[in-house]
Amino acid sequence: MMCADMIEVRWKDRSDGERGTTAILEDICASGACLQMEEPIPLGVRIRWDEPKQSFQGYVRYCVYREIGYFVGVEFDASFKWSKKAFKPQHLLDLQSLVAHSKK
Repeated sequence: MMCADMIEVRWKDRSDGERGTTAILEDICASGACLQMEEPIPLGVRIRWDEPKQSFQGYVRYCVYREIGYFVGVEFDASFKWSKKAFKPQHLLDLQSLVAHSKK
């Protein structure tokens, strides 16, 4: 699911200090998400953010720079699965339903 919501993320840096910044939630699925950020985050770092009805936690699996910033892939904790019922991003585009609708 593609989206474009602003979120506040937090993580611990290598010196165990708490860090935080604003990120754009680019896409989300049951097992993870992609965030666009202005700074890189090291692989393996635990990252989290909160929404009114759901808290998200996971680990950074990739961090690549593209022309407009860093794209950070987050794999959610094994015990966590995202659901639209619990949290629906404000700007959400479901590509599968869009393709299915266009075939009708």
